[in-house]
Amino acid sequence: MNAANPRQQRPARGASRRPRARFALAALLALALAGAVAACGASTSANGGKIALVAYSTPEKAYDALIPAFQKTPEGKGASFTTSFGASGDQSRAVEAGQPADVVEFSLEPDMQRLVDAGIVPADWNQNRYHGFVTDSVVTFIVRKGNPKGIHTWDDLVKPGVEVIVPNPFQSGGARWDIMAAYGAQLNEGKSPAQAQAYLKELFQHVPVQPASANDALSAFTNGKGDVLLDYENDALEAQAAGASVDYVIPDDTIKIENPIATTKDAPQQAKDFVKFLYTPEAQQIFADQGYRPVVPSVFQRNADRFPTPPGLFTIDDLGGWDKVSTEFFDPENGIVAGIERDLGVATQ
Repeated sequence: MNAANPRQQRPARGASRRPRARFALAALLALALAGAVAACGASTSANGGKIALVAYSTPEKAYDALIPAFQKTPEGKGASFTTSFGASGDQSRAVEAGQPADVVEFSLEPDMQRLVDAGIVPADWNQNRYHGFVTDSVVTFIVRKGNPKGIHTWDDLVKPGVEVIVPNPFQSGGARWDIMAAYGAQLNEGKSPAQAQAYLKELFQHVPVQPASANDALSAFTNGKGDVLLDYENDALEAQAAGASVDYVIPDDTIKIENPIATTKDAPQQAKDFVKFLYTPEAQQIFADQGYRPVVPSVFQRNADRFPTPPGLFTIDDLGGWDKVSTEFFDPENGIVAGIERDLGVATQ
């Protein structure tokens, strides 16, 4: 082409329109793509995210109230939830194996530690003033209305003819609390560790069935199985509120239950906001209304009449902490409870 000739530089009429049309189409596509990207971003922003909650079995009804309460806050605007509830150990192992989770709440700390060790939950999950625990409870005896067998103490559980329902401790975190409450109560009464272990062996001779979770155990009991159920205080209160024909006894010597909560490493900000909300007075009162002992002192004091402190209350730390207890009692090969279960023909895996 001769650059000095203007006629040869001018394109043909049809050719001059095609680049403009292509440019306009490209611009429209770019705008559409930008809008799609913005829309995707909004789904994980502070407004409009989806939160996957995976928890142990008993707080399901509490979350039925907590989730709508959070959605009414500015931080919870547009949030949607998927929820999964089940035996604490099973839930923890499911998340470890790949079940999606943004918020995890378990019955006991070792189920959370499993996810820390797997790199799913941050190691600093418990670095708040409540040490990562969102609710408390105590182990109680749930009995038939009127307590016809006169069950008041741990010794009453091993009397002839008494059937005790306890979940499977190799599936249920609640069962581990129950067992350590029974063991620690014996120590509180002045017995030796060997005598306390012998008590556990005798107690399991009175256990006709071991459901998978605390919820399943409560269902079995309210459907007529057994004379007494070892369970959370909050389950007892919930069963009474639902009209079940039960009473409950808080033994003088029992254990303080502490329930951990955390967000996973890849959780969206709205999931973190949800966990923060669970420590507000509003949310802690909802927990209290469902029978859980609030961890926020001001809310606990407001509900103190409902939650008496047993004279012989002790903690898992008084028994050496979960690291020691898990190895000594619940190692599936060599643990004390594993040996008791094998003698009964119950699986420990």
